[in-house]
Amino acid sequence: MPLQSTLSGGCSRAIDTQSDGKSFEQLRKECLQNGVLFEDPDFPATDSSLFFSQSAPIQFEWKRPKELCDNPKFITGGADRTDICQGQLGDCWLLAAIASLTLKKDSLARVVPHDQDFDSNYAGIFHFQFWQHNKWLDIVVDDRLPTVRNRLIMLHSASNNEFWSALLEKAYAKLHGSYESLKGGSTMEAMEDFTGGVGEMYDTKTGPDNLFSVMKKALDRGSMMGCSINTTSSAESEARTSTGLVKGHAYSITGLEEVNYRGRKVKLIRVRNPWGQVEWNGPWSDQSREWDYVDRAEKTRILQNSTEDGEFWMEFEDFKRSYDKVEICNMTPDALTDNTKRHWEVSLFEGQWIRGATAGGCRNYIDTFWTNPQFKLELQDADDDDDVCSVVIALMQKNRRKLRKEGLDMETIGYAVYEAPDDNEHVNKDFFRYHASKARSKTYINLREVSERFTLPPGKYLLVPTTFQPHKEADFIVRIFSEKKAAALEMGNNIDADLPDPPPPSLPEEETEEEKGLRRLFDQLAGSDQAISVRELQHMLNGVLSRRREIKFDGLSLSTCHSIMNLMDVDNTGKMEFQEFKVFWEKMKKWIMLFLSFDTDRSGKMSSYELRSALNAAGMHLNNRLLQLLSLRFADDNYDIDFDDYLTCIVRLEIMFRAFQAVDNFKRGRVKLNIMQFLMLAMNV
Repeated sequence: MPLQSTLSGGCSRAIDTQSDGKSFEQLRKECLQNGVLFEDPDFPATDSSLFFSQSAPIQFEWKRPKELCDNPKFITGGADRTDICQGQLGDCWLLAAIASLTLKKDSLARVVPHDQDFDSNYAGIFHFQFWQHNKWLDIVVDDRLPTVRNRLIMLHSASNNEFWSALLEKAYAKLHGSYESLKGGSTMEAMEDFTGGVGEMYDTKTGPDNLFSVMKKALDRGSMMGCSINTTSSAESEARTSTGLVKGHAYSITGLEEVNYRGRKVKLIRVRNPWGQVEWNGPWSDQSREWDYVDRAEKTRILQNSTEDGEFWMEFEDFKRSYDKVEICNMTPDALTDNTKRHWEVSLFEGQWIRGATAGGCRNYIDTFWTNPQFKLELQDADDDDDVCSVVIALMQKNRRKLRKEGLDMETIGYAVYEAPDDNEHVNKDFFRYHASKARSKTYINLREVSERFTLPPGKYLLVPTTFQPHKEADFIVRIFSEKKAAALEMGNNIDADLPDPPPPSLPEEETEEEKGLRRLFDQLAGSDQAISVRELQHMLNGVLSRRREIKFDGLSLSTCHSIMNLMDVDNTGKMEFQEFKVFWEKMKKWIMLFLSFDTDRSGKMSSYELRSALNAAGMHLNNRLLQLLSLRFADDNYDIDFDDYLTCIVRLEIMFRAFQAVDNFKRGRVKLNIMQFLMLAMNV
């Protein structure tokens, strides 16, 4: 079952990730006691930590800060944006995220713990903390950094003796497998890894009409926000406009207000240039005439926090005309301080797309789309200031940057939202034939995360996350941010079986012509004990089934027949009597009809994606995790299951369900077994 959790308050402890299981404190203490400097075996000072697709183009030397300067410091005078200079790696997206992180000191203190330096407790070891897929990880590194001619060639500080930013980049490279893995990315990706938040991006020219309200609510919830002006060429990067704004440059958004100005309400936004000095010089800028027409007390309140250089106010309409892009990183409750006005309610699910089982692709592939994981979302209460519910849905594929060295890159992902039926069963193909989506991600795209904000009426909704094409495998998480608490669960997650006892076999004198024919064949194979062995059962079933032209297969395997014998041999003789065989044959006829109904192209095989429906029709209800396991076990390379494997699957499931039900005395769905009982059950499958 995919993990589902709800985040509320409280800061979770980071998980130690070193392969030997030791924490940063343990490793530092051992090094200090032994008088040695830490050398990280998990991320060695070799070319393999730099590159995975090429050999090192030049000779690198790994050196510790004390070999590069006389008085190295971890942080000098507080960590801020001016500490960061880009190196030779194409990870400016990471640099921009670190620059934004320095503006939010609480988050910075988590990512860059300050309990480390180059002084009394120095042991050549440092640690940093990053969020990955609903967990905070503590990443340990040694301080050997790649250099050329005694100069750092990756991310570094403007100050030659400050090393927190270079060591942070090394820890982030270790998290993803190598420095090369950090080539190319979005600022939002790193911001999420630094905060555990969910990112949104808006085009100011085509954004929603209520963009000001969206941004105001985000700021009230402690979200980090940035904005920028697009460039049309590299020559425009960092070019200053006549209004004092800089193209291709990351700004931070620090405030939104509405003021009374000459009898009307005016929406204002406060923007900060991390450079300082360079500011907007249009209406509502510092010392502009507009402020003369604002009530003195209101003016004092609004301007009291805008004294530092680089921070300025502008009218929201001017902002939208001047800037092109707004990025919002919505923070989870555990990343916020207690004085934040409000916080989001967050639900999270983890799941998998497995080929042949739950990798159904997008709505274009209607025959398999319905097999994707499905999640039900119940929005019960509207927002405080509206009659609809605001919700941000974010779909993230896991570990793809780390998997680059194995030749795997980002899958193209997206999702759709439907009105949900009342029950919690996995919705079938027909539902999607006749119901249109109520909302969906704007596009399918090969990014780590796809997120969108929606306003939906209170109600029950069905969320279907998918890859664009079927059969594409990946692990994913879904995060749902809502203003009010929302109930969420995975559809079709119950495991149960409705297996009524079969009717008693007919008396010999009441046998049908079919049963009489089976009896004659049975008597030919049975010995004096009037029972057949497993090999005789195989011979009999293959003889009978070979006469049925609609079943195309190479015969039942001995393994399948062993499972059938275990299901029907109630007296544990190792043989089957004819009365037992008649009971089995009634089951067999039902299973044959189910198989034929799903073998739609009469190929003699059933699509593994249809296995859920076939098992449901047989009275067996499984969740995605079990269906994925069965698909991996029984489907071929074309995601098909032949009759023999289908029969093995369904017989073994019935054995297991009946065995469990027999020992589940209190019908609670859980039992206690000792080793003997477990082995007896397992050996009888």
